[in-house]
Amino acid sequence: MSPKPQQKSTPSAGGKNAPVAPKPTTPVVRALRGFRDQLPTEQQYWNHLRATADALATGYGFSWVDTPVLEETGLFSRAAGRQSDIVTKEMYTFTDVDGDTVALRPEFTPGVVRMYLEHGMGSIPQPVKMAYFGPLFRRERPQHGRHRQFYQFGVEVIGSAAPVVDAQLVALAYRFCEQAGLPPVSIQINSLGCAPCRAAFRTELVNYYKPKPRYLCGDCKKRLVKNPLRMLDCKHADCQPYIAGAPQILDWIDDACKKHFMAVVEYLDGMEIPYVLNPYLVRGLDYYTRTVFEIWPTADAVGATAALGGGGRYDDLVALLGGPVTAAAGFAIGLDRIVGMMKENAIVPPQSAAPRIFVAQIGEAAKIKALQLYERLRQEGFAVCENFSKDSLKSQLEFANRMHAHYAIIIGQKEVLDGTVLLRDMDAGVQEIIGMDKISGDLRRKLENGAAKAVAIADITPTPSNSPEKISSKPAKSRIEDSDKDPEHTDLDNETLLEGL
Repeated sequence: MSPKPQQKSTPSAGGKNAPVAPKPTTPVVRALRGFRDQLPTEQQYWNHLRATADALATGYGFSWVDTPVLEETGLFSRAAGRQSDIVTKEMYTFTDVDGDTVALRPEFTPGVVRMYLEHGMGSIPQPVKMAYFGPLFRRERPQHGRHRQFYQFGVEVIGSAAPVVDAQLVALAYRFCEQAGLPPVSIQINSLGCAPCRAAFRTELVNYYKPKPRYLCGDCKKRLVKNPLRMLDCKHADCQPYIAGAPQILDWIDDACKKHFMAVVEYLDGMEIPYVLNPYLVRGLDYYTRTVFEIWPTADAVGATAALGGGGRYDDLVALLGGPVTAAAGFAIGLDRIVGMMKENAIVPPQSAAPRIFVAQIGEAAKIKALQLYERLRQEGFAVCENFSKDSLKSQLEFANRMHAHYAIIIGQKEVLDGTVLLRDMDAGVQEIIGMDKISGDLRRKLENGAAKAVAIADITPTPSNSPEKISSKPAKSRIEDSDKDPEHTDLDNETLLEGL
């Protein structure tokens, strides 16, 4: 038997012939297909959308609510329709250990209506206006702008049949996209009429499509029998020519529904909200009645495959879920698609102000005092930052420089003994000794007098460690200790200590 060959080695930090580290055998854990992480670099978009949603919802008189992520499966199948794509293809549903059939919520509206009924909200002043912001789950085919866990902002108005409610919902959706910073979007709007209107239109639509089944896609062949209105929502290329020639539901709605819809568009005209009448818009859920609308990325997006959101009126849903006949309307916007559109259009959301005060320390005793001071300043409302995991003052001040902090508070051994701090103006390069008990008042006066201007986080860029812009100005001398040299020594002046930063 030939001898076992020796393991090859390559030069490394451990020596010329150090052995190569074996490759890990454990596979890297990854997120499930269709699910993704929201990294720190993306949070500026989500924070901006949360703030925009909160300001608009509050301004329009909505109260925020949250519904459970897990609900009884029947809630969604009764609401969306047993033949809808959500129920037949997309819903995450399973049987739990108690034998109950449950589902991850694929949409918010049924849960909000269930909450309205379960908690007796029909007895409080109507309408009840509720807003929400959170994750949903559908087992769709992952693609650009579409994930299996996705996020929506939406609102519901339960307890009013007034057409002005429909118009205000359209306006709110339009304003959200506008204030998110998107280019002008297109509002597509239509009326589905009431149940009797749709029954008559359904017969007409079936008669139109009956001679054409062999030319239709597989889904539409099934819809022709089970849900003909959904054929008008089909995005398959084979079906598009037939949609353009199909009868229009606006020709079949009754006078009451027509009057309601005319009032909605008149209110939109009065508010100068642009919209496009789309007679083939039906939405994908069975519970819609009368007004329906969708938000599209551009004015010529009819027929596109990626609406940003949509909604409408659902006057029959409350009764369908066991309550009294109660008018209602709402909408939801897909936030993942909004974020994607912002990135595609290089839209940078506004940033919060950078921390204005940095707290630095040298030595264990100083670190304890610095921790106490940091917590005190934070509770007093100051925008503060730190890097207490670093012991080197040079490293800490370089971090303060990168954060564009306006002031640095430095605490060393001498400052601990004297009950003082060293306050450094990072822009002017000057510093002064201030009593620990007086630092809050002095900081507030300096900030109020405009000694340092606010810097947006978006403007922060790393400053090279050899840059003279911030810290190389000759400061007033003060004794602080240098943890890179001798933590107990306090006889170095700042000019020497900060040289070369």
